Amino acid sequence: MFEHLLNGLLTAFSPEVLPILIFGVVGGIILGALPGLTATMGVAILLPFTFGMDSTPALVMLIGVYIGGIYGGSIAAILLKTPGTPASAATVLDGHTLAAKGQAARALSISAVASFVGGLLSTIVLIAISPLLANFALRFNAPEYFALALFGLTIIVSVSSQNILKGLLAGSIGLLVSTVGLDPISSVPRFTFGMMDLYSGINVIPVLIGLFALSEAINQIEKIINEKHAEVPTFDRKILSKKDLKTILPTATKSGLIGTAIGSVPGAGADVSAFVCYNEAKRSAKKPEEFGKGSLHGLAAAESGNNGVTGGSLVPLLTLGVPGDAVAAVLLGALIVQGLTPGPLLFSQSPEVVYGVFSSMLVANIVMLLVGLLGIRFFCRIIEVPKILMIPIIIFLSVVGAYAINNSMFDVGIAIAFGLLGFALGKMDIPSSPILLAIILGPMAETNLRKALLMYDNSWSFLYERPIALAFVLLAIFSVYSTLKMKKKAKPQVTT
Repeated sequence: MFEHLLNGLLTAFSPEVLPILIFGVVGGIILGALPGLTATMGVAILLPFTFGMDSTPALVMLIGVYIGGIYGGSIAAILLKTPGTPASAATVLDGHTLAAKGQAARALSISAVASFVGGLLSTIVLIAISPLLANFALRFNAPEYFALALFGLTIIVSVSSQNILKGLLAGSIGLLVSTVGLDPISSVPRFTFGMMDLYSGINVIPVLIGLFALSEAINQIEKIINEKHAEVPTFDRKILSKKDLKTILPTATKSGLIGTAIGSVPGAGADVSAFVCYNEAKRSAKKPEEFGKGSLHGLAAAESGNNGVTGGSLVPLLTLGVPGDAVAAVLLGALIVQGLTPGPLLFSQSPEVVYGVFSSMLVANIVMLLVGLLGIRFFCRIIEVPKILMIPIIIFLSVVGAYAINNSMFDVGIAIAFGLLGFALGKMDIPSSPILLAIILGPMAETNLRKALLMYDNSWSFLYERPIALAFVLLAIFSVYSTLKMKKKAKPQVTT
């Protein structure tokens, strides 16, 4: 293995491959930073350009776009409160708060370092224990997926700890929205009102753009009208200190490992991982009340968690031929186009390709870190642009991003509707994150619950008869209990 890995590193640093890798990472960061242009879209757009390339350079470029795209979403999330990708929605909670306090450079550097830690750990785990994680993921069936989604939904309580009732209300809105479209089992239309565009459900990207980007633009327009003279925001150019690095490293390490495990489960993507890791970091934090107010641990957990998925999602793809998420599904197509069949035989028949990809992932994470740190001053210039100029740009990018998903004005309408909804909810101090989380996890929970009930003749016994499902249920109960306990402890501090 070490010989193949060494040869892979030599390939990654070769003049033929390294420029392609750097292009992929930088291109991915740019795409990820633009609202609506996800890592999946970036990989899919570049896929046709790899048809005439050799296997290793082709896969290396796509992997670079994947890694860069997941990280790139944090830039807009931190600076503009506009997650470039769903995976960066959790980053907004503390990242943008730090930027609003004038600590944008610090937040961006923490994001880059945490993303690097998560991605690096994920790649190391991918190299070391791919078969073991693949066997674990193979044991997942409908009961396990439902229990995982249930555990994910309990995070709504955690991210809404300031006002749990309002958080549950927002989560209920998200779950209601997630039921729009064809029934996953019977294919009966639900809440479509005869509109064909709703038969496939409501896409999460326009919802994300509306709730975070357009609602923030509307909010800033209101501030400009009320203030009459909008001030140009300033920022501290100081990046993270050695103390900050020491503070976030344990959280980033733990979140990266959790993200890797979640990524190895097919269907559980970076967006789910980010919220799960954020919740775990808050649960185990000494000062959980700081989360949502600019917590370094919260930012590090979200970014390390979503980047940890990059390696984890390739575990089932390369060892079983089962894609771990949407990007891995596109990469599966790239492997097939190159004449490669994912599975155990891939390691023995084409080790140069497999370990070339592994080594390139290590290098790609280093490139991502360097670009992230060196580009901080440039990125921070974005928030120095006067709001009156920035708002039209945000609205334009949001509309383009929403339209580009399906080339549909209907998606633009969805984004505008949720932008107005997000603005209205913000006025009532109702958080938007639970809505997005419920929309992401709702279909996963419903579909797999109904499949599990069919498997067990409408009996709920699968929740305690299957060990993995039981473990997730217990984690869900513990998550709710610990959040309520923390809230109870915090009450005396507020009243004094």
